[in-house]
Amino acid sequence: MTTAERIKIIEASCKQVGRGVFFSTLIIVASFLPVFLLEGQEGKLFGPLAWTKTFILAIDAILAVTLAPVLISFFLKGKLRTDDRNPLTNTLEKLYRPILNWCVTWRKTTIGINLIALLISIPLLLSLGSEFMPPLDEGTILFMPVTQPDVSNAQAKQLLQVQDKIIKSVPEVKNVLGKAGRANTATDNSPISMTETIILLKPKSEWRKGIKKEDIINELNAKLQIPGVVNGWTQPIINRINMLSTGIRTDVGLKVYGQNLDTIYSLSGQMKQALQGINGVKDLYVDPITGGKYLDIQVNKEAIGRYGLSVDDVNEVVESALGGMNLTTTVEGRQRFSVNARLAQDYRNNLDAIKRTLVQTPNNGPIPLSSVADIKISDGPAMVQSENALLRGTVLFNVRDRDLGSTVKEAQERLNTMVKSLPKGYFIEWSGQYENLIRAEHTLKLVLPIVLLIIFACLYFAFHSIREAFFSLISIPFALIGGAYMVYFFGVHLSVAVAVGFIALFGIAVETGIVMVIYLNDAMQQLIALKGNSKENITKEDLRIYVMNGAVKRLRPKLMTVCVALFGLVPVLWATGTGSDVMLPIVLPMIGGVLTSSTHILLVTPLIFLMVKEYELKKYGKLEVLEVKE
Repeated sequence: MTTAERIKIIEASCKQVGRGVFFSTLIIVASFLPVFLLEGQEGKLFGPLAWTKTFILAIDAILAVTLAPVLISFFLKGKLRTDDRNPLTNTLEKLYRPILNWCVTWRKTTIGINLIALLISIPLLLSLGSEFMPPLDEGTILFMPVTQPDVSNAQAKQLLQVQDKIIKSVPEVKNVLGKAGRANTATDNSPISMTETIILLKPKSEWRKGIKKEDIINELNAKLQIPGVVNGWTQPIINRINMLSTGIRTDVGLKVYGQNLDTIYSLSGQMKQALQGINGVKDLYVDPITGGKYLDIQVNKEAIGRYGLSVDDVNEVVESALGGMNLTTTVEGRQRFSVNARLAQDYRNNLDAIKRTLVQTPNNGPIPLSSVADIKISDGPAMVQSENALLRGTVLFNVRDRDLGSTVKEAQERLNTMVKSLPKGYFIEWSGQYENLIRAEHTLKLVLPIVLLIIFACLYFAFHSIREAFFSLISIPFALIGGAYMVYFFGVHLSVAVAVGFIALFGIAVETGIVMVIYLNDAMQQLIALKGNSKENITKEDLRIYVMNGAVKRLRPKLMTVCVALFGLVPVLWATGTGSDVMLPIVLPMIGGVLTSSTHILLVTPLIFLMVKEYELKKYGKLEVLEVKE
């Protein structure tokens, strides 16, 4: 073979598959469009993945039709062998041909099996639970108990020490660090009644045999049942993300809006009672609104009049003795510090001592503060929370041992009657991870139909035929079969990560279908070149033989397309460590979908193609064949 002949063969081959390869790469890029439109936490997590893959595939689409043919002309030299000289190809063809022949012979059975498998996968998907994101194991635990708002500093300190001692008694715990109240920062508004304890765990190799992280949390929760304390379990990073994005420190929060704090707190308590007993609802409590203790000093104007005092005189004593009066400012280098003065702790640590605080009068000497003021401890809001210019209360709970979507759905069903009878001006809003779940679902439902239209348009431009585009697009629902079975088998809930996996699967499934349709049309061109394009010359048996040859003789490139995707994904199934629990839901639908879509493309697509060509030959008297264009 001369160099010119070899170059001509390479050129013809590249023209045959170039358009399909180029547009299949663009289709994979288009399938990732929904990922770009994701917002919030999910957008930040999957955005880099989408951008990286898009840039790689965009360059790949260009190189596939420019650089690849040049490299082939350089390296594809020497003695070339046909496919029938390859032992691997021969073995694969011997296994594939009788199976395909059976499918072509038993047409209704083949199509029926595929449709039944597709119909079964639908209830499987519907039976799966839903969640926003698969829980990422951070390797640590954050214990966030809440006690009564009027707890004292001494009691909070003692409670923290007791809790840390109990936590440290569990063998899997390495270190414990707890704090009560807020840190030395203006961004942390935690009250003294809320404790945050970070629990560092030992390496899993040192854990007791058969124990899991969930078992450790359940064991700790059972040991830490302290009266007056409501336990809460989460992880440090996701807790901060939740608080920053939704203002809720648990997985789910039910926000109650209204005009009166007492009414809000009463409604929150009723809703908590209604939610108790729901499977999956853990760490349920009402964020305290009332219950805070305040030192209430009300000046008796008649009394201060008898002693010749004014209200400002009494307030000045209260400020200087209890609150601390700013006397002056000291300058030390570039730093300035205010100097305050107030009574020592022993003189202001109880109500009787405060009542005995002396007030100087003009004519009667010092008198106790209780002589000119009514001093008492009053109840009030521990913390006034507002949102959108409305007062707000919250019912908080985490979700464990069940999916987020069905748990919240059951909770909503229980509260439907109560919500309808709320007083005028009061309403509720679901927040936390559920709020993110609804937002992500809305985005995906809106964009996925648009993506399918874009994919169909790319297929049409690749083949210039609506029928051929449909052949490739029909592989998408059959790709869902394997994805649904894999997700169901591994017990993974539907989430944004699973949706991203299915989105990536769409492009891979269509890519394999394009390759099959190209080679089937090539077989039809060979048939027309040999016998002409007329029903007088072409029989059904001719169509059957050439469709079989088009499917079988190009088996190796089709399997290579499938295997490249599989070999890169399968290792994730055995991956361990941080991040693997997020990658697994992405990979599962891709692995299962590639297997079923490739099976559909190898066995069913040739059958449907054959049936369509028989119909064309019968109705039009000739075949409509895709012409390869530059």
